[in-house]
Amino acid sequence: MSAKAPARRRALAAVVAAVAVVCAVTLLLGEPLEVADVDAIRTGHPAVAQAAETPADLTKIVVTSAPVAGSRPIAPGFLGLSFEFRGVRAYTGANPRRINPVLEQLVRNLAPGQAPVLRIGGDSTDSTWWPTSRLLRPGGVSYALTPAWLATTRALVRDLGARVILGVNLEAARPTLARAEAQALITGLRRSAVQAIEIGNEPSTYGKFPWYRRGNELVYARRHGYRFANFIRDFSSFRRRLPQIPLAGPSLGGYGWMPRLRAFLNAEPAVSTVTFHRYPLDRCFAPPGSAEQATLRNLLSPFAASGFLAHIPRYAALAHAHGDAFRIDEMNSVACSGKRGLSDTFASALWVVDALFEMVRAGVDGVNVHTFPGAAYQLFAFKRQAGRWSALVEPEYYGLLLFARAAPPTSRLLEVKSTTPRSVKTWATEAPDGAVHVVIINKSLHTRLNAVVRMPGLAHVATFQRMTAPAAAAEHGVALAGQRFAAPSSTGRLMGPVQTYSLRGSAGGFHVTLGPASAALLSSQSNG
Repeated sequence: MSAKAPARRRALAAVVAAVAVVCAVTLLLGEPLEVADVDAIRTGHPAVAQAAETPADLTKIVVTSAPVAGSRPIAPGFLGLSFEFRGVRAYTGANPRRINPVLEQLVRNLAPGQAPVLRIGGDSTDSTWWPTSRLLRPGGVSYALTPAWLATTRALVRDLGARVILGVNLEAARPTLARAEAQALITGLRRSAVQAIEIGNEPSTYGKFPWYRRGNELVYARRHGYRFANFIRDFSSFRRRLPQIPLAGPSLGGYGWMPRLRAFLNAEPAVSTVTFHRYPLDRCFAPPGSAEQATLRNLLSPFAASGFLAHIPRYAALAHAHGDAFRIDEMNSVACSGKRGLSDTFASALWVVDALFEMVRAGVDGVNVHTFPGAAYQLFAFKRQAGRWSALVEPEYYGLLLFARAAPPTSRLLEVKSTTPRSVKTWATEAPDGAVHVVIINKSLHTRLNAVVRMPGLAHVATFQRMTAPAAAAEHGVALAGQRFAAPSSTGRLMGPVQTYSLRGSAGGFHVTLGPASAALLSSQSNG
């Protein structure tokens, strides 16, 4: 031990004591604290304690008052969920008079004051039907809708005031089957609640992957040469037989057919919502070493946040030119149901906040995060015992909550200029009431971020909250503003005292710190 160590400890003790005195006086006077001071008290880290005194060492983040060029206001219902048909009742329960209240609260949390948009479809779209005496069950159909299914789903939609996008079976190649299914869904859930009917699910795969197995034989729904022109003919044939209602499509799962989107929209004026599916990583088909391989490093990479959306602005603009919405109505971290030890970790929460903002910047009008029971990327898992529901809430859900807090309906993205490293992403929004929200995401696994944030206008006071976990790979211990969901949660609400800090800005801005693999939300009411 060097002779200077005791002196350093005495100096540090003096700094902490001085800060403690300031804190005590501040608490008595009701004045806000700099977050750097709070961190110094808790960690005793000299660099943090000195951050306010050495602004030259701080990363600079400047939020401007200019909206991001070409961006659109964040639409009500932007953040929604996507369920499989066969998974809905595992979530709602079987009694339409007692729908799972924990599920309902978890959905409401993500769309406060809004009508949430639920999409029901996914792979089960093309294995589901509405039984009718005039039709034989196709070989690839394994799930039958029933009046009981309609009753519980209708109750869920009614309780939430939700709008729904509903898939109907295209792969069976029977328009009459699709018509019976669509009519049952529209009548059973009430037409006013149906935002659109989505015909089929990822039709570009119909000639590539078998629909079902018959003994030792793999049965394909379409011939191997099934092309986009064939799909448009199928879509048009089905559309003519469906009830008059807005349609969604083409429900593609990759960019292969998307260059033909203009031709699709010209042929199908009944389509009001262009739907597309996107996963940044792939557990099944990505070759080792590729950017799409399901690894922690790749999930926190620029590709997983923005690179996988490279072509989206062009297609979103094309949809808007046709007067249609563009919605990514199926999205999550890793295709093929996710990957254990990755999709269920805190890294997914950091990823999803960034990816959602990237989608706003790309011109997307809404996103439905896909979840179903047993998936590695499921957002929650429910249990019912002695008539009471409870849920285990996964880390990714916390990221959705942070986005919802930072992106209220009709808010606009603001331009941000910064000197942050590539591992740090910053997003800012301005809400209709003038409040400015700044999200900072530190994806570095090892480096702490010290930053000064300058807000637009004459903002002098802001609140600061963090989203943290023990590590990026942590599956437990996630907190948002110091709060957590009980494990299990019987309410669907965060528990514990709220840990937000009141910051007083200096001439340079607001001084903030973030630990490795964490995110934060800085919110200020602009006076300018």
